[in-house]
Amino acid sequence: MKTKLSLLILPFLFSPLFSEAPDVMDIILKAEQAAYFAGNDGIADVHMVIHDAGGSTREREFRILRWNGEDGQQKFYVYFNRPADVRAMAYLVWKHGDGRDDDRWLWLPSIGRVNRIAPGDKRTAFVGSDFVYEDVSGRSPLEDDHELIEVTEELYHIRSTPKNPGSVEFAFYEVWINRETHLPVKAEYTDRRGNVFRRVTADTVEVIQGFPTVMVSTVEDLNRNSRTVNTFTNVQYDVGLNENIFSERFLRRPPREATR
Repeated sequence: MKTKLSLLILPFLFSPLFSEAPDVMDIILKAEQAAYFAGNDGIADVHMVIHDAGGSTREREFRILRWNGEDGQQKFYVYFNRPADVRAMAYLVWKHGDGRDDDRWLWLPSIGRVNRIAPGDKRTAFVGSDFVYEDVSGRSPLEDDHELIEVTEELYHIRSTPKNPGSVEFAFYEVWINRETHLPVKAEYTDRRGNVFRRVTADTVEVIQGFPTVMVSTVEDLNRNSRTVNTFTNVQYDVGLNENIFSERFLRRPPREATR
């Protein structure tokens, strides 16, 4: 794994903050754990509001189920409750944790078909919002090279560059990680011309069952002047979800845990 330590951090190494340089991959893995692996499983209801450049809004309501396996494996199930045009739509992710592409399926009840989402489509818009499919389950740390840019008393600032540049729409992205909670609090994506075109922020964080949890998050498309806000409620961890419900069978017939 290629990692580099920027000269910008050297002054901090001689301050009381550090006895030695922090390992950038260790920071990244702790951030992934905090953001996506809290507890053995989890449930949350999400209210999504999509704001377009003209000031109009659209709303979505859905529930996310998550199950953690071994060695970084995870499964996600997303069931849409409202509005009517997306009701009963379901999205399933199998995350392998070993660098392989995630498997993704989308159930479209309007046409009675399950669509397999190709790896190349993981960076496309998620149900017409400014979030992308990859945001649901997270981007694998193994897909990028990571460089520690700066450390402050509160934050780690890291730049991540894709190993396969042709597979994504950004040249690199930068993330700011809270040193106490290890939660990412901001990420900015830069295009190949050097312009920041996408920003993701954790706007509100609360402690739920002992886990620091993002309760409000926003993604902005700076080119289109649009933004999407997700508000999380009814967050629960260690529910005891059955792995069997994370299957293509239950896309067509949602489990009771996915519906209200």
